[in-house]
Order: sequence, then structure tokens, then C-alpha cells
Amino acid sequence: MVSRRPTVRPTHPAAEVRRILPKLRRQHPKADTELHFENAFQLLAATILSAQCTDERVNAVTPALFTAYPDADSLAAADEGALEELVKSTGFYRSKARSLRGMAAGVVADHAGAVPRSREALIALPGVGRKTANVVLGHAMGVPAMPVDRHVLRVANRLGIARGDDPERVEEQLCAALPRRGWTRASDTLILHGRRICKPKPLCDRCNVQQECAFFPPSGPPARRRTRR
Repeated sequence: MVSRRPTVRPTHPAAEVRRILPKLRRQHPKADTELHFENAFQLLAATILSAQCTDERVNAVTPALFTAYPDADSLAAADEGALEELVKSTGFYRSKARSLRGMAAGVVADHAGAVPRSREALIALPGVGRKTANVVLGHAMGVPAMPVDRHVLRVANRLGIARGDDPERVEEQLCAALPRRGWTRASDTLILHGRRICKPKPLCDRCNVQQECAFFPPSGPPARRRTRR
């Protein structure tokens, strides 16, 4: 018998979004970025490295990176081969090394070595997209922002609190439904829930908002098969 996926409900009204998110926050009370950083420059560089890489791996690489290149000036002048070797284990290391040097050169040339505090100025830097800019704004600048990654897309669509696979469109929907002061924490919560619970193969039995979820079957998660030994 072919199993049917549950019918997806329309997106929840804003009041429902504001009701569901606190339940997720209670499940992940310490949700925050898992990247290690001491200032905006370090977080910007670490977020560039985190593309297609785990935060754990990035955190293993950045201490040596920031010892060698503690600021934008030194990173902009980095030897290409030496920089590639430092970031090699994060994957796509040639592209990431170019992005790091380009970002640093832009910070030096256009902002006197200080990471800019606006989304538009951040996005204008080489290698910096909207999600990276939002991470830096929200966690290093104290400016409310809603970083949307694959985890946010997955969780938001399954819960029905946003619709679509366009990160900017999902960001708009979530920001419209939530108070501005809560944007960054909401993103952190959705990301952590996607990493730990609402994975591509979700652990529905561990989720405290399963009854709010458009993806969760009314009869509960399918039983796991027992393997004979």
C-alpha cells in the first residue's frame, strides 16, 4: 500500500506563528549561532566558510585562520596558497579563499577596515550573500535580522508558518509575522530545530510542535521496523 503524505495546510496567520515559535524556543532555550567568533570580522569570515560545511568544522579551522590573519588588512594581503591550505578542510577551499580575500579587500578599500553595519553594504562585498549579511547583523551588530538557510526553509514549510523555497520570500513572510526584536532568535531556533529534530528524515516523536505541523501524519510517525537478529 502506498503511503500518502498529509495534506499541507495553508500558512498559519501571524497570530499562530507567534504562538508556535515560543513552543519551539522552549525546546531549544539556548538556540544561538554555533559559530565561534569574537568580533564582526571573525563572524563574517566564519560564515563565508560555513557554506556547505558544518559549524563544527569551521570552528576547528578559524583559530589558526584568525591567528594568521587577525583583521581585514592582513586577510586582504594573504598569500593565496597559504590561505587555501588553512581553509582546505571546509570544502570548496579555492572559492572560499577567493571570497575571503575579496571580502577583506572590500572592507579595507570601502570601509576603512571596519565591517559595515548595513545589509546593503555587506552584500556589496565579494562572497557575501543575504544570509551571511543577516547572520553578521543579527549576531555581531545587534541588528534584528532573519537568516534563512536550508533548515529554516524545511522547518518553516513543514510547520506551515511560511511557504516557498525562495529564502528571501520566506524571510519576508517570517519577518512580517514576528516582532522585529525576535527575528534573530526565531532564525536561531528554526535552524537548531532543523539540525537536531526536523531533519530531512524528521524525528517527529521528539518534536514538541508535532501537532501544529502540516507535515506530521495525523496517526503519528510511522513505526520503525524491527530487525531480526
